Amino acid sequence: MNTFAESVGEKYRLLVSWLNYLQSPFLLLVRLYFFWQLFQTGQGKLSNLGKVSEYFASLNIPFPAVNALIIGLFETFGSLLLIIGLASRLTAIPIVFLLVIAYLAGDFEAVSKIFSDPDKFVKADPFPFLLSAAIILIFGPGKISLDAAIAKWVGKKSDS
Repeated sequence: MNTFAESVGEKYRLLVSWLNYLQSPFLLLVRLYFFWQLFQTGQGKLSNLGKVSEYFASLNIPFPAVNALIIGLFETFGSLLLIIGLASRLTAIPIVFLLVIAYLAGDFEAVSKIFSDPDKFVKADPFPFLLSAAIILIFGPGKISLDAAIAKWVGKKSDS
């Protein structure tokens, strides 16, 4: 005889099983949506290196022209790698690092008030990109990615 607790437990396991199927599509959606935006941001930086360099100089960032170029390249090409899911966790590391620096350099007030005024932190420009990169760094790109396809191909090849 099924008890109420067993019935609830069974329904919960079914729910979790169903939600597990949504993990890879969710990770794909995160990669496509947020890293397409970061790609466009990087393209904007590369198209306007002079203005970005001036802005970086106003923030007292050393070597503003070099940093503007490096950040623009990472945002552009790192985003492309994250969109297709290639070398995702390795690519997410410098993206997270650059976004933490962006917070500290451009939105330090938001960082300093993360607990007293969390809305300011969450509404800062780097937040969605930092959160997305952290999600990919921690959970990986999911099964709908080149990383997963390569791992599957390498696994089949080693079985032969």
